[in-house]
Amino acid sequence: MKTFLAVYVGTPASMSKWDGLTDEQKLERQKSGIAAWHAWVESHKDVVTEMGGPLGKTKSVGPSGIADIRNAMSGFTIVKAESHEAAAKLFENHPHFSIFPGDAVEVMEIMPVPGVPR
Repeated sequence: MKTFLAVYVGTPASMSKWDGLTDEQKLERQKSGIAAWHAWVESHKDVVTEMGGPLGKTKSVGPSGIADIRNAMSGFTIVKAESHEAAAKLFENHPHFSIFPGDAVEVMEIMPVPGVPR
């Protein structure tokens, strides 16, 4: 089995999908979304190696120093799968975008570091 990082992404534009909802409607969607998310984790517990969680504000560190930046990453999960395609299929119709206003789940293999045993 290979290891994959799934990054939940969402833009401010996707968040605008909830602009017309009342506070009560937003709360109801949050409740159903969290329940669906927990059900997704439970149904994939044999391959979820790190549930991960939401991500906070971002700082970029580079040759020019440290800067506050914004990106589309909103959370992550780590899973095991036989292939990249199989890992991606785990996230089809995920609550991140089927209930919450997220844009997508980006799935990438975590490659071994050359010369470092796993």
